[in-house]
Amino acid sequence: MSAVKFPSLNEQMDVIKRGVVEIIPEDELVKKIEKSLKTSKPLNIKLGCDPSRPDLHIGHSVVIRKLAQFQELGHKAILIIGDFTGMIGDPSGKSSERNALDEETLNHYVSCLKGQLSQFLKFDGTESNSAELVNNYDWMKEFSFLEFIREV
Repeated sequence: MSAVKFPSLNEQMDVIKRGVVEIIPEDELVKKIEKSLKTSKPLNIKLGCDPSRPDLHIGHSVVIRKLAQFQELGHKAILIIGDFTGMIGDPSGKSSERNALDEETLNHYVSCLKGQLSQFLKFDGTESNSAELVNNYDWMKEFSFLEFIREV
């Protein structure tokens, strides 16, 4: 993997601010980008995705485009798929859109989402800023019910 060559702070902020009303807190983002420039280490930009459907919708477009812009600037896009919470669904029963899903359905939905996200993000694994897809089930599967309740 080659070393990341980042645009200047001003060039990065110009791209990041494009289409944005406000960055809260902007000074913290500037500090993080300055540190990234100094250390030549990309920022990890994370987005959580709900796998309750096999497709993206228009509401995803703003955050996915911004994630892609960060990646184009040399930073790492990390998509966190809520497959563990997808297996739980909406325990209150109030939402028919968040039904508990079985593992096979979840895997299918995650595959569909990754395919759609691949149109905007680079998942090729050859660059240090290649997008990464992680599943929260991988973090949660070892928890016992008691540990989970204590954490929540």
